[in-house]
Amino acid sequence: MSRSLIAILRGVTPEAAAGIGRALIDAGIGRIEVPLNTPEALASISALVTGCGDRALIGAGTVLSALEVEAVAALGAGLILSPDCNPDVIAATKAAGLMSCPGVMTPTEGFTALRAGADALKLFPASLVGPDGLRAMRAVLPPDLPVYAVGGVEPAQFADWKAAGADGFGIGTALCRPGDEAAVVSARARVIVAAFNAVYDP
Repeated sequence: MSRSLIAILRGVTPEAAAGIGRALIDAGIGRIEVPLNTPEALASISALVTGCGDRALIGAGTVLSALEVEAVAALGAGLILSPDCNPDVIAATKAAGLMSCPGVMTPTEGFTALRAGADALKLFPASLVGPDGLRAMRAVLPPDLPVYAVGGVEPAQFADWKAAGADGFGIGTALCRPGDEAAVVSARARVIVAAFNAVYDP
């Protein structure tokens, strides 16, 4: 779980979730989330926790309320990601003992998240902010604060993002699309992991 890569399994089904999770782990990705706007998301998260929770950090994305945090925590997951900075969600996440990674686009949102107790920041959508935007934010954010670039990031851009201060990435459609089989996801994951290793040397 040393690589700062989060697999985003949007559209995954409960039946396929554990197999895809194992494929990701074998390829070198140990952080996996299912967005809650995916059909049967909680069932997929439960399947991942049962099938992969001893080898990976499993969580939920697109978490918008404290009630959703509680539902995810009850499954034994350990990670909460959001597209926005909601102090109530962050507080509920920390109260449940989970890792909090809220979405931010500005220094104001970043510091609001930190004051609420966030463990890391999700720069989202990263494609709109760009490496230059992150570089400017990094000038004021705590240097040891993990920042994940999420949304429209391709492996060919990893070096630019690292130079700007990104610690890692959340990868969605470049890794897994609805209906994909584990073998397909595995092949993509190995390419992404190789690109990450070449830049970050974990």
